[in-house]
Amino acid sequence: MRLLQALQEAVIQLEAAQISSPRSDAEWLLVLSLGATRAVLLEPNRELSQIELEKYQSWVSRRASREPLQWIVGSTEFYGLELKVRSGVLIPRPETERLVELTLERLGQSGRVVDVGCGSGAIALALKNERRSSEVWATDINPKAIELTLENAEHLNLKVHTLQTSLLTGLTGHFSVIVANLPYLPETDLLEPEVQLEPRTALFSGVDGLDLARQLVATAPDYLTQTGFLLLELDPRNAPVLQAEMLQNGWKAWLEADLTGRKRFVVGQLKT
Repeated sequence: MRLLQALQEAVIQLEAAQISSPRSDAEWLLVLSLGATRAVLLEPNRELSQIELEKYQSWVSRRASREPLQWIVGSTEFYGLELKVRSGVLIPRPETERLVELTLERLGQSGRVVDVGCGSGAIALALKNERRSSEVWATDINPKAIELTLENAEHLNLKVHTLQTSLLTGLTGHFSVIVANLPYLPETDLLEPEVQLEPRTALFSGVDGLDLARQLVATAPDYLTQTGFLLLELDPRNAPVLQAEMLQNGWKAWLEADLTGRKRFVVGQLKT
């Protein structure tokens, strides 16, 4: 079968499955299943081998069943790094790259930083890649997340320290920055089918989505240096709520926006 025909059939299949971007997904799966670049899309008459066709059609069928694209191809890009991803661990989101930038601005050229609820290790590894002399820690209560973080660290040749634990429990010493992209969705939220496949414990956090964030805010002062920063990614709906609570409880706290202008990041510093 020629490339163009395979692509057209894939688009039809994904449209029938009500995928929101069928053409884009079909093209991406084709390029990656062939191990090629997007330039291959300019070869509509290229004949696909039986092996190539079967792999592509298998990937398209998985996408039509609403499996996330990243799980199908086994990786995703985050802050210029290629990260392995798999079921059971949250997929890194592009908006979280802004959290890395905000952290780097406060970390300076070197420091001691911990990524709480590390998932695939995206934040921790991006920070280590940008600040090689920093001591970077990554914690998560999910053993699959710690395992994946270590795999990604080895793959990228980046040294980070990991600890399977709840939030900051078990860590010693003080950090110049504590950064976290914890579960932040209210438990009543309805999600897209793809997102529903991700672990609920990595998505939801109580009635208003702030249970874990509140726990971290309560314990962070014991782990921060006197001039250290706490940075959290939240839902734009509840970020102002946490900021107000922090202001009432001895913090300096302000909001930062993502690239679309939504204020979803809370930055806190202890009053001195």
